[in-house]
Amino acid sequence: MEHVDAVVVGSGFGGAVAAYRLAEAGLSVVVLERGRAYAPGDFPRGPAQLGRAFWDPAEGLYGMFDIWSFSDCDSVVASGLGGGSLIYANVMLRKDEDWFVHEQALPGGGYESWPVTRADLDPHYDAVERMIGVSPYPLSHPGFDDTLKTLAMRDAAAELGLDWRLPPLAVSFAPSPGAEPCQGMPIAGPAYGNLHGVPRRTCRLCGECDLGCNDGAKNSLDHTYLSAARHHGADLRTLHEVRRIRPRVGGGYDVQYVEHMPRGDEAGEEADGLPRWTGPHTISCDRLVLAAGTYGTSYLLLKNRAAFPGLSGTLGTRFCGNGDMLAFLLRATDRSRTRPIRASRGPVITSAIRLDDGADGRGAYIEDGGYPEFVDYLVEGADMGPGRIARFLLRRLRNVLTHDTNLSAEFADLIGRGELSGTSLPLLGMGRDVPDGRLRLRDGRLDVDWTAETSEDYYERLRAIMRRIGDVLGAEYVDSPPWWRRRVMTVHPLGGAPMGRHPGEGVCDAYGEVFGFPGLYVADGAALPGPVGANPSLTIAALADRMSTRILETRASLAASAVELSAAPPIQVGAQAVPVGTAAARPEAVDTVDTVGTPETQARPEAPSAVSGRRPFAAGPADEPSVFEGRTSLWFVEEMRGLLMPGPPGRATRGSAGGFPFAFRLTITIDDIGRFLTEPEHEARAEGWIEADLCGGRRPLARGSFNLFVPGETAGQRRMCYRLHFWDADGRPRTLAGHKEILPGAPTRLWLDTSTLHARLLEGHVEEDGDEHAAVVAAGTLRILPSDLVRMLTTFRTAGPDGAAAVTRFCRFFLGELWDVYGPG
Repeated sequence: MEHVDAVVVGSGFGGAVAAYRLAEAGLSVVVLERGRAYAPGDFPRGPAQLGRAFWDPAEGLYGMFDIWSFSDCDSVVASGLGGGSLIYANVMLRKDEDWFVHEQALPGGGYESWPVTRADLDPHYDAVERMIGVSPYPLSHPGFDDTLKTLAMRDAAAELGLDWRLPPLAVSFAPSPGAEPCQGMPIAGPAYGNLHGVPRRTCRLCGECDLGCNDGAKNSLDHTYLSAARHHGADLRTLHEVRRIRPRVGGGYDVQYVEHMPRGDEAGEEADGLPRWTGPHTISCDRLVLAAGTYGTSYLLLKNRAAFPGLSGTLGTRFCGNGDMLAFLLRATDRSRTRPIRASRGPVITSAIRLDDGADGRGAYIEDGGYPEFVDYLVEGADMGPGRIARFLLRRLRNVLTHDTNLSAEFADLIGRGELSGTSLPLLGMGRDVPDGRLRLRDGRLDVDWTAETSEDYYERLRAIMRRIGDVLGAEYVDSPPWWRRRVMTVHPLGGAPMGRHPGEGVCDAYGEVFGFPGLYVADGAALPGPVGANPSLTIAALADRMSTRILETRASLAASAVELSAAPPIQVGAQAVPVGTAAARPEAVDTVDTVGTPETQARPEAPSAVSGRRPFAAGPADEPSVFEGRTSLWFVEEMRGLLMPGPPGRATRGSAGGFPFAFRLTITIDDIGRFLTEPEHEARAEGWIEADLCGGRRPLARGSFNLFVPGETAGQRRMCYRLHFWDADGRPRTLAGHKEILPGAPTRLWLDTSTLHARLLEGHVEEDGDEHAAVVAAGTLRILPSDLVRMLTTFRTAGPDGAAAVTRFCRFFLGELWDVYGPG
């Protein structure tokens, strides 16, 4: 089974921050993201693309927008590498200090309480703002100073005596920090590079933020934290959806996932047949960070609750929509004339009005809204009406009768002057609604029990201020259609696994660690015990940064403690003297029954090698237990790289003198070391990934096998055989079939033979007996470098009884086989 230091589920504001911080510190990190990666230029725009831009794998849809509809509320969240940052409106406001409430009573009973303060988060707010790169809308600069919707909000706020401001936005308006803002200019890249490898340009004020920025002007997480995480070695796996999680006896977690394999292209090709995926696959980890979003994380914990006995009864509680409300101001006027607004020019949000808290302390923000320019055409088409069409037809008839062949004026009148779209403004409200909703499973599906009734005073006050803004602008106020039935539409669902001071108050503590389950963390909106009030993205990221600092500090502290223990003199246990820190010295080692989540497990020190994020070669007390009863399993990680030439072996293709780089990283797992050593095939499982431009980049394995020292074609010959099945980026099945030739000869050949893999890339998923008839895509050699070998030796781990003995038996077998081939005689 593949094993890493940390698995991060999801790549939004919590997951991306955690992935970067942990990878930067040297931990091995795998990010499992269910959605796709979107480079600038990949985001859907045309009708055919937008029609498939939704997330429902069961129906063959793998797009960005995941839309939920519950009994009393609706919601839109994101799916893709970068999570909500792909489609959010860029606002990075800090949660107000007074909104970190402590035991504030809720109208329906209970209370809202935050176990953290603004002072706790301020340094982490600072760190996130620096990393993402935030700046206010440059309203005072040429090219930006005529943004009419921003000026309209400023004028209305001044008239009403409201607190208007330009909030920090995660948008690049200037090509580099400190440079003059300008539109459509190339953006200077950071030192850690960009995982997409595509140029970015500054904001063009096109209003397309919520559809994904095809210019790359948004400083979304894929351009910032995730690119930096990959630079530091994090493995970012897209289209990997986690299905199950469970604790491992003795510590750590198993994560079961599937890899989606879309059949068609989102540009319009229809998906055919049943949905396709590989798996389930399983990866284990020492630390598991749940950052799949409020719905995703809550669903995983609810679905797998039986595997987590003693999980807090507050699971599913404290749900809210962060006070989200959408309304519209239509046909603004100024002294009997139309007032231009042009909501389609600018980023989606440029300014905000902070409302006071009122008697109940439930303040709010109102922000200007925007949309892509093509929406103007939709608005005008909907406003065309039968009158304008009838007038066009009558004038056309008149032209026929009068032989007037010029229709320009008639078509101009039919299209109109754009008065509705050009003078209207969406308003976005958010604030401190009441977090008294509950998430639960109903027939195996996620459901929400929450209404706006207990937040009625908050919503009415928000709507009243929006009406007053409309009055100042001479505009008609209109609620969004869902509110006509008192349904809340939220893009900021929060709660479900709230933080608290103890298990009776929350699922996790103030650092996001789940009570009773060391190493399990919640790092997204699910952990929030109430509304942020402001746009929640920055607060979620700051909490994840604080959580990561805690993980790394605790890890370093435990490692230092382990070093001190290993240097301590032996103590007497019964009739035997043993060093402090060994299994016999630990009180819990006396009892063979190990309870997940006990204080002993939580306080157990890691091996000294934890400083480097790796475990020692020898099996010991820290080894992972086996999921196979009574068996001992062993696994290690191997990396190889080299060049493959197109076509069959020995036949180069014109223009391919350098070949194509090819690499893989495999976790070789022997499920039962006893059976492995006695069976002649000596077969083990291979999991992990290959990476090659020829195949579309990094591709996860669907299935893999490894055979150690099987008989070769000649006497005394041995082979190490590899067979790796995967799909390339275009959905075509591929097989990497390779072997290392272990031939009798001088001992000086040992390194060359055991470090050289003769490989062929085949079309299809080919079994061993089909190699001769398979079409060869490419062939060549891969090698393991000495540095990779040293690293591999640090990755050996065992699970199950007698781990040290299992490693000894494996090494004796391995070295014995080599002696038989290269030894004297």
